[in-house]
Amino acid sequence: MNKQLTVLALSIASAASAQEVVKIAHVGATTGPVAYFGKDTENGARMAVEALNARKPVIGGKKVRFELVAEDDAGDPKQATAVAHRLVDAKVNAIVGHQTSGTTIPASKIYYSAGIPQISHSSTSPKYTQQGFNTTFRVVSNDMQLGRALGRYAVKQMGARRIAVVDDRTAYGQGLATEFVRGLQQQGGATVVAKEFTHDKATDFNAILTRIRATKPDLVFFGGMNAVAGPMLRQMKQLGLNAKMMGGDGICSDEIAKLSGGAMADGQVVCAEAGGVEAAGKPALDKFRADYKKRFGIDVQINAPYAYDAVMTFADAMTKAGSSAPAKYLPELAKISYKGVTGNVAFDKFGDIRDGTLTLYTFKAGHRTVLAVTR
Repeated sequence: MNKQLTVLALSIASAASAQEVVKIAHVGATTGPVAYFGKDTENGARMAVEALNARKPVIGGKKVRFELVAEDDAGDPKQATAVAHRLVDAKVNAIVGHQTSGTTIPASKIYYSAGIPQISHSSTSPKYTQQGFNTTFRVVSNDMQLGRALGRYAVKQMGARRIAVVDDRTAYGQGLATEFVRGLQQQGGATVVAKEFTHDKATDFNAILTRIRATKPDLVFFGGMNAVAGPMLRQMKQLGLNAKMMGGDGICSDEIAKLSGGAMADGQVVCAEAGGVEAAGKPALDKFRADYKKRFGIDVQINAPYAYDAVMTFADAMTKAGSSAPAKYLPELAKISYKGVTGNVAFDKFGDIRDGTLTLYTFKAGHRTVLAVTR
């Protein structure tokens, strides 16, 4: 009897060990002023892992179970590199993240040294994929595409002629502002009347806004996040600076209305989000949004679908390679073509998304409203 029990125990242990655990890490700012963005993408990644496990996945003829390893970098570059070292030590199979360019870029060097592929769902600085690392990918358009599209839209569609530019000195904010100005220059017909900067923890903008007001702009472009843009809008109203505001995906969620304390007027803010689907892809994205709300009880903020697609793209590359080992599936990832909820995921030679879309929004009654989807 003891012998039979021993054989049974060994059989159970063997079956358990036969199921490989594939660790997918998600890193974002789940604490701090932009925690709602980080939690949003963590939720998207979690949904993907749950969906994969429900399919009883097999890679290389072996049953696997996907596991989400969720980490918080608080949007801080130092914490991001500490997290990156921890994930390398944990021997994770893939990285989804980081969230901001300022955290993604320093962490990417650590993942590259360890040979672990990384897909960012929201980092848009061109520098991220131009470092010569074969492990860096992203599923959204970069700031070069986003900033230049905003510059063109500001002049052609909004009729802006006198434009003030402010950035928050982060890699994201500076990069976006630089590309926006290039877009203006390419378009012609507008003048940058002021250039100012703040920082990503600032709350008092009276000095820079007073200088900007003196230049009589019809548009203020801000490279940064909602946590700064909201209070800035409030102080613009207090100073009688009646200009529109434009920015990137960092200011492109309904949070900006709350953070402005009700100071944001309908149509005052125009923003662009890297990504978005055209008419043919809308049913799949609508289903994702409904499933997300059912699962978490809240609406998608911005990038959850991209985090979901990042996880699914990793899984597809592993399946095609017959292995979850980073060195083995990386070549498949580089040449992947995966139909996700945000559209087709395929990368160029740098790791940037091919033929990425951009969505332009404004706000009415505190809620985002689509203006256009463009490429």
